[in-house]
Amino acid sequence: MTEKITNITLPNGLMILLNEIHTAPIISQWIWYRVGSRDEPTGKTGIAHWIEHLLFKGTKRYPAAMLDKAISREGGSWNAMTYLDWTTCFETMPADKIALVLELEADRMVNCLFDPAEVESERTVVISERQGNENEPLFRLNEEVQALAFRVHPYHHEVIGDLPDLQAMQRDDLFQHYHTYYTPNNAILSIAGDFETDTIFHQIEHLYRDIPAGPPPPRLQRPEPQQQGERRVIVEGPDDTAFLMVAYHTPKTTHPDFIPLMILDSLLTGPSNLNIFGGGISNKTSRLYRALVENDLTVSVHGGIGATIDPYLYSITCIVHPDKTPQQALEQIESEIKRIQDNPPTVDEIQRASKQSRALFTYGTESITNQAFWMGFSTIIASYDWYLSVLDRLSQITPEDVQRVAQEYLLPQNRITGIYIPQSAKQIQSQPESDN
Repeated sequence: MTEKITNITLPNGLMILLNEIHTAPIISQWIWYRVGSRDEPTGKTGIAHWIEHLLFKGTKRYPAAMLDKAISREGGSWNAMTYLDWTTCFETMPADKIALVLELEADRMVNCLFDPAEVESERTVVISERQGNENEPLFRLNEEVQALAFRVHPYHHEVIGDLPDLQAMQRDDLFQHYHTYYTPNNAILSIAGDFETDTIFHQIEHLYRDIPAGPPPPRLQRPEPQQQGERRVIVEGPDDTAFLMVAYHTPKTTHPDFIPLMILDSLLTGPSNLNIFGGGISNKTSRLYRALVENDLTVSVHGGIGATIDPYLYSITCIVHPDKTPQQALEQIESEIKRIQDNPPTVDEIQRASKQSRALFTYGTESITNQAFWMGFSTIIASYDWYLSVLDRLSQITPEDVQRVAQEYLLPQNRITGIYIPQSAKQIQSQPESDN
């Protein structure tokens, strides 16, 4: 990739990334804030996600109901997301209607109301979302695995937050967090589509230049110590299905081993999609699909490597076959990993895994919305140059590279193993009540 973009930073610290694409009369705007669940101390977990909800409750100039109708009426779409390292809001609009959402994002950077009634209403919504997630076995299992993996680093909690914090936080907590982190010097504005760079830059400069920079936002500097041995957790709950989740500590996105780990992921479970808007590719040629699913040990198997600012996890998740046990599936996973550690994959396997990873990455960059996404996302987690170099680096990975990272990272002492054991309603009801 050799795409050239315009990168300008205003005096107040707002980074502006612009990419002219004249293939369709569409513009996609993303505003990225360097704030996510990693910036939440104990007592404030879930605050970034809650604020994301409140960003849609409007300002004096743009009341919530008016905005939704206006964007829909003009043929546009909008949404927002919160993750470990970031919060982002985006709009994709017909090119001649972009002025509305340019003004919207500049306004809600500083003028969101945080009406006490709306805060309480969204408290109910977020708690209901949290409780709904708790009905899903994989959410419960993932939460336990993540908490066990990170005992020090703030990646330890789910983005949605812990229930006691969601019940206890008040409007002033949210409002202070908003004014601390949602500032121009903590933001990236990435826009792609059918526009003239000089024209849209002058519009942006006019809207944002008078917004003052805030103090450098505080960061939780709590690096996770190296794990000294395997950690295991068993979760019991209602369902008819057993699940297995195996996670390994892996380096941050900018580490040289991240790209070989992407190929290892593709080889073992099929390529991970780093783009939330991209499609998927069949993983039926992967080693673990053949070893687990085709041998009726599991119903499915999927892997995932997270692109994050700090070291995170590579995880393998299985739905266990009704006639088999999680331990049998785990033993087969260990066997397949040891095969790679003992003998490097063939050149043909690596070429296929690389081709699949590159294809998935390419599919996730095709639309104007995805182009705007990648400018901001890659800059948050690494740099835009990182994004431009991914395809070339994926094609350069050798069998020995993949064997080496398997030997270094996919070790039992670097592993967190989670097992979800289903219980019938009768079993659950017969358990003694806790005195706590």
